[in-house]
Amino acid sequence: MLYHIFKYLEEHYNLTGAGLFQFITFRASMAIILSLVISLVIGKGIIRRLQLAQIGEIVRDLGLEGQLSKKGTPTMGGIIIILAILIPALLFARLDNVYVILAIVSTVWMGAIGFLDDYIKVFKKDKEGLSGRFKILAQIGLGLIVGITLFFNQDVVVRDYSNIYVYKLEKGKPVGDPVDVQPAMGVFYEKGGIEEDGYYYTHDTRSVETNVPFLKNNALDYALPLKFLGEDYQKWAWLIFIPFVIFIITAVSNAANLTDGIDGLATGVSAIIILTLGVFAYVSGNVNLADYLNILYIPNSGELVIFSAAMVGACIGFLWYNAFPAQVFMGDTGSLMLGGLIATLAIMVRKELLIPILCGIFVVENLSVVLQVGYFKFTKKKYGEGRRIFKMAPLHHHYQKSGFHESKIVTRFWIIGILLAVLTIITLKIR
Repeated sequence: MLYHIFKYLEEHYNLTGAGLFQFITFRASMAIILSLVISLVIGKGIIRRLQLAQIGEIVRDLGLEGQLSKKGTPTMGGIIIILAILIPALLFARLDNVYVILAIVSTVWMGAIGFLDDYIKVFKKDKEGLSGRFKILAQIGLGLIVGITLFFNQDVVVRDYSNIYVYKLEKGKPVGDPVDVQPAMGVFYEKGGIEEDGYYYTHDTRSVETNVPFLKNNALDYALPLKFLGEDYQKWAWLIFIPFVIFIITAVSNAANLTDGIDGLATGVSAIIILTLGVFAYVSGNVNLADYLNILYIPNSGELVIFSAAMVGACIGFLWYNAFPAQVFMGDTGSLMLGGLIATLAIMVRKELLIPILCGIFVVENLSVVLQVGYFKFTKKKYGEGRRIFKMAPLHHHYQKSGFHESKIVTRFWIIGILLAVLTIITLKIR
């Protein structure tokens, strides 16, 4: 919002200093500061209101040390994170940017689903909350929105300087698929393209390519398996791309939800992941850095740096109240939202194949549950009694059962998360 206001003031009134709002780094700095302040300032008030409304955590006795002392701690604190993300994003990000719009939709969508889940648990006294089937349907719904938008929207492009794509102009705008593709042969359009004789010549093209880590020629086209369909095979790439997007959003959202089991764990890990995705958004949206690092240049994706900054500030601010001993829990309102948003960000900056590394904590937590349940069912069928791999799943509860204090578990998981984030960033140069 402020970007558009100050751009207007600069263009029409030559307002001194208004040009600052053209810089992504300035707006990202302001977003992280404002989100941190918002979460700290409104956090206390929201916690007090949650306590007055008796919106407390329902605790099942699982035999974990200190578990029963958490009974009655306010939950649904994810509201704090959502507000601390949305307000700075609406103020400092470009609201005509398709990536920002998708990020806002993802925040509201998954936040609403998580809120409904928490509401049923707290007010309906149903420990199971929203049915698993409905949660999956909601995650599939978001996956469809993200996948369809990224595949069909004309503003979602990558810049390929090795080719020139020729589009027909209608009402001054390029529409549809390119009518011709020509080798660039040294021709370079600095601002993306030019108009000539009713056609638009550009390096920008809609594509479902992504970057593959550790490979030198690291562009992977989701449409490749469909090459047998003939020359127009790329228009059918949605058959692979959209289901893959749905899978990623569902998997990461649920994994983040499982990780939210002890004070500060999901919040801290999420902040580390989001900060890393912010770095990727910056380099992917900067033509010089993208060219130097040999990754896809994604025009306009740099705006996601502002959104990522707001998310980091919101998580750190929430951690003020969520660190051990927690004064508030984020609940599914926060965990489902953070997981879904992390997945969406990774897909938008074409780094979804790095999720197993970057979100390694989420992956291991999720895997521990899958292995525990699978092994228990297998041994019960084979031996007549269920056996376990871990003392308890998810994995953080295994360490609690082993006698580790939850603060030590959280700190060590954060350290591992930082190492995984560094490794993820290093993949930009390891080929």
